[in-house]
Amino acid sequence: MARAVVAGHVRSLLASHLLDVESSDQHTVKPWFHGRVDFAPPVPSPPGYPLVGGRLDYLDNQKVVALVYMRNKHVINLFIWPETGSGEEGLQLSKRQGYHLFHWTRQGFTYWAVSDLNTSELQEFVELIMR
Repeated sequence: MARAVVAGHVRSLLASHLLDVESSDQHTVKPWFHGRVDFAPPVPSPPGYPLVGGRLDYLDNQKVVALVYMRNKHVINLFIWPETGSGEEGLQLSKRQGYHLFHWTRQGFTYWAVSDLNTSELQEFVELIMR
């Protein structure tokens, strides 16, 4: 799955398909997904990590939500979809192709955060999301 998440992140940067809906307002971004996915994704607004919008993506044979945040000109993709495994999983860090990835499951959703942002700032982003 880490490979697919990194590929989705890189594809969004290379193919000029970073955003389907461009807005810093979570009340604009969240309703945009209505009817496009069969779940209501959380759209957090962590301080210091501005939301710039979202898009649909396709990972592991399913449509997923990709929320896009910025930090010091670094793009952070936060992929979200309904959890289908055995319940909540703690935070896991990995690195692939020069990108940092954090993965966790919580409250019925699977989350993957990926960016070339340094590990400590990406971890801060993730901790703010998890609150």
